[in-house]
Amino acid sequence: MHSNLAQINCRPPEIVYMQNINPPEGWNMPNITLVIGNRNYSSWSLRGWLAVKLSGTKFEEVMVPLDRPETRECIRAHSPTGLVPILKCGDEIVWDSLSITEWLAERFPQAPIWPADGAARAYARSICAEMHSGFSNLRGELPMNIRRKVEGHGINPETKADIARICEIWKSCRKRYGNGGPFLFGAPCAADAFFAPVVSRFRTYGVETEGSCQAYSEAVWNWPIFREWIEAAGNEPFTVEKYEDVSK
Repeated sequence: MHSNLAQINCRPPEIVYMQNINPPEGWNMPNITLVIGNRNYSSWSLRGWLAVKLSGTKFEEVMVPLDRPETRECIRAHSPTGLVPILKCGDEIVWDSLSITEWLAERFPQAPIWPADGAARAYARSICAEMHSGFSNLRGELPMNIRRKVEGHGINPETKADIARICEIWKSCRKRYGNGGPFLFGAPCAADAFFAPVVSRFRTYGVETEGSCQAYSEAVWNWPIFREWIEAAGNEPFTVEKYEDVSK
């Protein structure tokens, strides 16, 4: 599946892109809009975006640069939370990456958002929920910054415990359900979307993994739809200083 991005001028600070993807046969839904933050920093936006890409549906992106005086007001024009990502479809507004993923799975049941096998699907949902609600030390100490490589960054014991648990999850998924492909459940699904920002963090801060975890990280880093996001992040003109100064 291929997409072409065409930037459209609109009132600042929003930047709108069209994802020109052929809609599924029988498409009769209103156009979908996904509101995201900076690609370089916004891990939750990345998760929601990858889930939409997995659905195979046509959508429009609205990108709101983060950490500016007008950011929250601009996001609140789309959602009451003032947070990204947000999916809009007609009169429906869905916020939070996990809710967006489940909404997409309901609307596009034939899309590979969750594994087809019931036991694998339950496991995938569980690890996504764990990723969604946990690992606060990892998030706080190692913020996503796709463009950077940080040398010699010390990692505290609590974050190391988060990293160990993530590697345990990856090994378990690969052992139980990894036949048929290099992703957590063989073929790519929402679970990989939820752990893709972790792969980016590991690369940025030089977190070393080995064996099946390293192989999985490489598979995600080279996932074509993730590469599309990475390329766009590299071309963004925006910088958020608090994520650039990792000493803070």
